[in-house]
Amino acid sequence: MTNTDLKALELLFQRPLEPVFTTRDSGRTVLELPDSFYTDRYRNDTEEVGNRFSKDVDLKIPIQELASVPNLDFTKKLGPKNQFSLFNDRHREIASQLITLFMGAPNLRQFVSLSVYTKDRVNPVLFQYAYAVAIAHRPDTHEVPITNISQIFPSNFVEPSVFRDARQEASVIDNSGARVHLDIPRNYTASDREDEQRLAYFREDIGVNSHHWHWHLVYPTTGPMEVVNKDRRGELFYYMHHQILARYNVERFCNNLKRVQPLNNLRAEIPEGYFPKILSSVNNRTYPARVSNQLLRDVDREDAKIELSEVERWRDRVLAAIDQGYVEDPSGNRTPLDDVRGIDILGNMIEASPVLSINSNFYGNLHNEGHNIISFAHDPDQRHLEEFGVMGDVTTAMRDPIFYRWHGFIDSVFNKFKSRLAPYSAAQLNFDGVSVDYIEAKIGKSNTKANTLLTYWQKSSADLAAGLDFGPSADGNILASFTHLQNAPFTYTFNVTNSGAKRTGTCRIFICPKVDERNQPLRLEDQRLLAVEMDKFTVDLVPGVNTIRRQSTESSVAIPFERSFRPVGADYQPTAADELARFRFCGCGWPQHLLLPKGTAQGMLFDLFVMISDYSQDSVQQNNTPNDACSTAYSFCGLKDKLYPDRRTMGYPFDRRLPNANLTELVGAFGNMAKTDLRIVFNDRVIDKA
Repeated sequence: MTNTDLKALELLFQRPLEPVFTTRDSGRTVLELPDSFYTDRYRNDTEEVGNRFSKDVDLKIPIQELASVPNLDFTKKLGPKNQFSLFNDRHREIASQLITLFMGAPNLRQFVSLSVYTKDRVNPVLFQYAYAVAIAHRPDTHEVPITNISQIFPSNFVEPSVFRDARQEASVIDNSGARVHLDIPRNYTASDREDEQRLAYFREDIGVNSHHWHWHLVYPTTGPMEVVNKDRRGELFYYMHHQILARYNVERFCNNLKRVQPLNNLRAEIPEGYFPKILSSVNNRTYPARVSNQLLRDVDREDAKIELSEVERWRDRVLAAIDQGYVEDPSGNRTPLDDVRGIDILGNMIEASPVLSINSNFYGNLHNEGHNIISFAHDPDQRHLEEFGVMGDVTTAMRDPIFYRWHGFIDSVFNKFKSRLAPYSAAQLNFDGVSVDYIEAKIGKSNTKANTLLTYWQKSSADLAAGLDFGPSADGNILASFTHLQNAPFTYTFNVTNSGAKRTGTCRIFICPKVDERNQPLRLEDQRLLAVEMDKFTVDLVPGVNTIRRQSTESSVAIPFERSFRPVGADYQPTAADELARFRFCGCGWPQHLLLPKGTAQGMLFDLFVMISDYSQDSVQQNNTPNDACSTAYSFCGLKDKLYPDRRTMGYPFDRRLPNANLTELVGAFGNMAKTDLRIVFNDRVIDKA
């Protein structure tokens, strides 16, 4: 890969609504197009626009002619100003064809040309999605960093008035270093009269919604087989969303709200309204609202037709398959839903991938079509010419309280399957000769109490310049400040005795709430379903006592703040090879600033649970190449181009019923487990990020 190829591919993530020939990289770089690349609008003005935008730039990157001009007629079913949805079958099929086209480019230089040619001829969001999927999966583009979606289309994440202020600041103040930080307001979607607004800091967090988009980018349901058919993809769909739901329910307890009520009746009124107050990037219209007590109806639109009764039939068929213990393919061949592959089969059926679902015609597309029905509740028959609401877009769906009710239902289907499996046996849980003797989590300062952790509000900044289309060309930085939950970094310390020879274990860390919103003790079965994975890593155990220390910032679940909100451009990229590899892939991962639940001012009690399992039963044989990308967040996102690095089912040991009456009994029965009380204290003050 040449430096200019790399640069050109990076630049296509910037200013997504501007023509591809305009300047990028803060006005320093321009792509020089062949005349044939200009769209009809500019074909007669190629010399004028080319000269205008190539003046006073530092770098001109010539783009090679295409060996074969692609036929893009298939993309015209989605207009340039229409919203793009991964939940919509037609849109996904268009995206699949575009991804296949990008993946089929014969070499890197032609991929650059193909991408440049395509960009201005297709829907901008469709392009950015298909292009990012191709960048993530082509073997010759593994060095290209994928810009965070919140920086490509910031209007999907930020209150609209901020953009007026941003353009004014960029136009008036020429020196970017002298520009003031714009302030993104808090709690602008509802007042405190709405109980659900207590969770707005979680639902509307930029990092949370960026993670959801990036996960679906890494694990698409359509496209070439090598892109879609990833190891344990269906199981990961289950587990990643299960953990989101567990975290959300725990946050509800922190805010004196009861657990989410699963949306298991599509014909009942939905009491939760949602008024998102954000703009669509492609048409500058606000995402439609859903009023309180809305009824869902059949969707009958030009590009989306789905009946409630059809979704109910799919639901009943999936539940019947779980009861029967097997699924059937179109020829009637039965595949058992066993304890190893069953959850993966169900995941690929419920979020139906046409190439992975065992029988998509019969079992349908339960997850996606539920999103579609909810997203069109305000205009199901298109009489008002409204687009879908936030539930129709993976970048915005998690903002809506109904997302968690719908996924509460989806999770209940998976949990029904899990409940039919036998409880874990002693042999499956034990690690003979290994004893966890002491565990603690402690904030780094010397005068802090062990097992008391701290959360607070933090004010941080993100750069909006890359996504601010049609602003001044030499924008530099346009920084917006926003307030989010943050936790003080802490260290785990565990003492583990190994009574045998030197061996390796897998350390698994969870926190489980002890009581619900009414301060009532939770049963082990409830704690199991609400267990929040905090970390997972291998440990080498020498004979005798081992002291294990692990920083909270090393979590296998989360990615650091800087990867969620990294500045755009080569100037900000690390140079060390291992850091660069992580930088490029690691946009997928739970945001580190939400690693801990909020807790309460008085201190909310949790069980800190630690288990050391036998690595010989956990390990997965695969080629360990240097600079493994995203090894830090593999619990939710797996490893790029590799097998999932843990042979156990995801969520082990809390993914199945346990043989004991309560958590105290469980850890008492197995020496390789321990628990202790953990208190999370919330400090209601705002601290500026250093």
